[in-house]
Order: sequence, then C-alpha cells, then structure tokens
Amino acid sequence: MHQTHFCKKGVNLCKKNNLEYIEIDVPSYPIAISCKGNYYFRSGSTSQKLAGIELESFILRKRGATWDNVPYPLVKIEDLDQNAIQKFKELAIRKKRIDDTILEEDTETLLDKLHLINNGYLTNAALLLFSKDPERYFTGAFIKVGFFETDADLIYQDEVRGSLFEQIDKVIELIFFKYMKAKISYDGLQRVEEYFVSEAILNAIVHKQYESGVPIQISVYKDKLYITNVGKLPDHWTEETLYQKHGSKSYNPNIAHVFYLAGHIESWGRGIEKIFDSCIENDLPMPKYYINPTDIMIEFDAPQRLVIDNFSKMTNRVNDTMNKILESLYDDPGYTITELANIMKMSRKSISNNIKKLKDLGIIERVGNNKKGYWKIKR
Repeated sequence: MHQTHFCKKGVNLCKKNNLEYIEIDVPSYPIAISCKGNYYFRSGSTSQKLAGIELESFILRKRGATWDNVPYPLVKIEDLDQNAIQKFKELAIRKKRIDDTILEEDTETLLDKLHLINNGYLTNAALLLFSKDPERYFTGAFIKVGFFETDADLIYQDEVRGSLFEQIDKVIELIFFKYMKAKISYDGLQRVEEYFVSEAILNAIVHKQYESGVPIQISVYKDKLYITNVGKLPDHWTEETLYQKHGSKSYNPNIAHVFYLAGHIESWGRGIEKIFDSCIENDLPMPKYYINPTDIMIEFDAPQRLVIDNFSKMTNRVNDTMNKILESLYDDPGYTITELANIMKMSRKSISNNIKKLKDLGIIERVGNNKKGYWKIKR
C-alpha cells in the first residue's frame, strides 16, 4: 500500500492504490465550531452536536458570563435562610479574608458585595448557597451517599439536602460518623483521610453543573470511595493538567469565592495538589480521576494494610442484641431508644441496658440531647 502527500498542511493531494484523492487537513479546535446554525465539538474520535446544558454553558461562556451569576427573578432576600448567612459571617470572621465592616452590612448590601445580586435579582449562586431549599429552584441540588458491598449490592443510602453550607457539614459528618467509621478505619491516618476526602467533596460542590439536575453521588465501599458529579474540565484542560501545578478555574466562580471567604477552599487551585502531596507523604495510593463526556469521577483506594473491619472486631466483645443495635445505628445514628425497641421488638429497658453496655465499652457515645442528638460509633 503506497500513499503520497504532495503537501503537508491545508488541502492535500494524496495517492493510494494508484488512485488520487483530496484530503482537507483541519486542525483540532479546543472550542465548539459553528456550522449552518449549529455548534459542534470533538469528543474522542467523533463530532458531537452541542445541545441542552452544554449549549447553554457554551453560550454563557461566549458572553463572558457564568451560570452561577445568572439572575433568578421572583425570589426575595426574605426567602433566604438567615441562619446560613449568619454561619457564613461567623466562618468569614474567623478566616479574616474579608473586611469585617462588609460583614456588618445589611443582608442586601452584603450579598451585592459578594456578587450574589445581578441587576437587582438574586443569582443562582445566592439561592444555592443560602436558600432554605435549593431544590425548589434547581432539581438535583443535593448529595446522594450509598454504601455498597459490591457494585450491584447497595446496602443503605442517604440523601443530604439544604443550602450548600448545610450540605458540606452534613455530608462530611455522615460519611465519617456513619459510612466509613462503621466499616473501615485508617490506622493513625484518619485526619489525613478526612482532609482529602473532604477536599474532593468540596471540589465537587464548587465545580458541579447544577443546571444538569443530577445530584452529586458518593459511593462508599469497604476499601474505596467514589465521588461523581456532573461537570467538565475547563477549556484547554486535559486529565494531565490536573496532575500538574495549575491555577484556580471554577465553573461556579461566585460559589467558589464565598467558600474561599468562609475558609472551605483555597483560591490558588491547590486542592488537588495538596491531596496528592498528602498521599505521597503518607504512602497512600494516589486518587484516580475518570474524565467522562458528561461527568467527572474521583476514586480513593485504601491499601489493605490500613483497612480495619471495625464491625468484625466488635462482634467478639458484644452480644447478639448489642450487635443488632449497632447494625441499626449504622443505618441511622439518629435512632432513639424507643425507635430501636420498636424495630427490634424488644422492651425499652432491654435496649437501654444494652446501650449502657456499649457506652461502657467505649464503642458508642451520645452526641447532643435525647431529642435532637445522635449516637456516635467510636470504634
């Protein structure tokens, strides 16, 4: 087989099997291309037509705008959760990344200086950060967490809802007090583990394409954890860019800015770099990124030398009733003694006695009061 190129760029006259043909050499473009009123982009070896959220995102970028800065009419400042706003103020005061006098302003002035008001309207970012129920405005604005024995066996799951500030605290507490604490412990490295998993969750919240209507999904296994969210890399970025030193380029810059002021993230795009550094320093497997056309997933693996099955260890120290209580508390740490008695069809006295034994063994402790508290599994 013989092929001849008479020129190297532009329009090429080629020859193959004694037949001549014209080859038009089109360089690859990192941005969408317009053709007959439609926009197309390259995905792998195929050309894809922009539609739906991808088209909306492209149009916004062409205008120099971002989705989180789009105004949302008909919602008033009075509809926001003042508790969430107050929590932001308290966090921002401690971090000292914003002038205290700005935090003392009235709510409307504060939101305006945070770039959460656009042309007199609250923005998408304002509603996600501070509304009482973001799902009222944006479908899928919550986080799903599930524990899996295998890819096909979902054992239990939870959904974390509320403002983004609420979701951060709730999901991190849920994962480490219920999901990972119940089944797995990293001997001597829990603080490191909490840091880089928390960092990855924050990245997912900040960079998610909320217009997709799909929740962030966190899948927990005995020895690994996946975090998946609908999102995409910035233009001109590849997977290799993530592993190199890079700047901060958020899909939702206004949300990211508020999180930065509150101390949740840094502004230099060092979150992934710090995760990698922590893994190297503590001899842990590097996280794996899976960049798909519509979502990004990160996988954390635990080396077997550090995995401790707490449930198996505890069964040697407790009776059957205590085991059943622990299994129930793994499902929902908020169960009361009365609820446990109803679930297990036992007397409150029997449940109370076994709860006391678990507390005396240092396996569980009560956090908060009897009505609004929960059971923390310690080991």
